[in-house]
Amino acid sequence: MVAGSAMRDFDGKVVLVTGGATGIGRATALAFGRRGATVVIAGRRRREGEQTVAALAEAGAVGRFLPTDVTRPDEIDRLHRTIVEDHGRLDVAFDNAGYQEPRAPVAEQEVGLYDRVFDTNVRSVYLCLQHQIRHMAAQGGGAIVVNTSVSGLRNPNPGLALYSASKAAVISLTRSAAMEYAEKGVRINAVAPGRVVTDMMLASKIMDMSAVAAGLPLRRMGRPEEVAEAVVWLASDASSFVVGHVLCTDGGFMAL
Repeated sequence: MVAGSAMRDFDGKVVLVTGGATGIGRATALAFGRRGATVVIAGRRRREGEQTVAALAEAGAVGRFLPTDVTRPDEIDRLHRTIVEDHGRLDVAFDNAGYQEPRAPVAEQEVGLYDRVFDTNVRSVYLCLQHQIRHMAAQGGGAIVVNTSVSGLRNPNPGLALYSASKAAVISLTRSAAMEYAEKGVRINAVAPGRVVTDMMLASKIMDMSAVAAGLPLRRMGRPEEVAEAVVWLASDASSFVVGHVLCTDGGFMAL
């Protein structure tokens, strides 16, 4: 993990992390904060969000939590307007908020789950991208990273068809947006985590983590902090020639 004053390459930049109160979002918010960014965390979990802001403060970073339900277009609009009005700019966005349905075969899933999964995983990204692209293009550039999943590239999870389909859709959306706005100075990429230990993964009822880990080339599960470093790199000037890419942080799963 990078450390030290030499790596404060986000000094003066404003970063938004949706779903930033827990898991990969929290780890990414902290990673940006350690590198000098002012971090805005958006999400529904107020207690965990405020705890993440406190952790940023302990690390000497500046952060704030804005309660936001990304399934509500009016709240997405308010979120982005507040950031631009209060901070004057938006340099980086990590569109990370997501939802995974309870595991069940397609024919046994409740029809209402479709809307919840796609509203959270696809429509919210579409709406966030609209706001972010407009602001970044107007200010001369910026970087957006979307959190997808290896499930959108190759479905390793029987019983999670909606989640996998939504992640495939958002990969396509990310690539299309990247091609449309690269010339405007807005770099858009995606990160695709694999077997990373988060609350969402634990809730998916994978019973034998050791067996899952043994099936990966690295023979271990991933940590949220490892995905966070990939996100930070995609948002940094170090990846200035990377556009429309899906970076798999998966312990080698996609290479199998």
